[in-house]
Amino acid sequence: MKRRKSNLTRMPSLLRTLSAPRAMSASRCDLATSHGNARASRASRARHRARAASSDGPGRYDSQKRNRLSWMPRLLANDSRKHRTADVERWQRQVQERIASDETVRFGERCFVGHGVEIFAEPGRDVVVADDVAIAAECFIHGPCAFGANVSVNARCHIEGGAVGVTIGRDTRIGPGFSAFAFNHVFDDPNAPIREQGVTSEGITIGEDVWIGANVSVTDGVDIGSHSVIGIGSVVTRDVEPWAVVAGNPARVIRYRQRPKAPTQPRPTDAFS
Repeated sequence: MKRRKSNLTRMPSLLRTLSAPRAMSASRCDLATSHGNARASRASRARHRARAASSDGPGRYDSQKRNRLSWMPRLLANDSRKHRTADVERWQRQVQERIASDETVRFGERCFVGHGVEIFAEPGRDVVVADDVAIAAECFIHGPCAFGANVSVNARCHIEGGAVGVTIGRDTRIGPGFSAFAFNHVFDDPNAPIREQGVTSEGITIGEDVWIGANVSVTDGVDIGSHSVIGIGSVVTRDVEPWAVVAGNPARVIRYRQRPKAPTQPRPTDAFS
């Protein structure tokens, strides 16, 4: 007579049989949850894009969006389609019109001015801002000063034009904390307070396509050549040649990106020919 298998002997197979549907069910739940999360993420991104592109009144994220652009205006250059939306254009138009109505400042097309920027330009000390210039948050600018096209000035820079002015060439990038002072105090007389001895001004010129690192200071009378690079924290007290890479206090030449071309001498003409 055959013995019947006990329930204990059949238990492992029984457990497998009972657990299989549950495992399959759990797997289907995980897959459904994954698809649900993906759909929710896509919907969230779509809503965010719709809010960003909306030309309606102030939205929930407008304040943070403006704050982000104010401190990182490079975002506009990186993806203008995403960030230069109708609400940003309207905000910038209002900011720039307000500044231009109070001071002798002229803005070009597609300029950007971040939160807390102060521009002062009395008559005869104009500030001229060419097309596509970006000035980040909390910069201080006192004319006379001229910015070429596509110049970017990062946060908390201080530019003082003195009597002669500061000129910055097109495509120049300026890091945060930069300062340029186009004047000097006179202190020749040891018997008089410095504040009573007046100031001098020669002006500062920065060429085209210059990269100036963070916390660089430039003193009056300096001419920085085009395509040069100024290392972080440098104090520039003398002229910088085109294509030079300089750093230090006072700034000295480290190397040249490209050797400056020697000026060509005109051929002497033969007076008797």
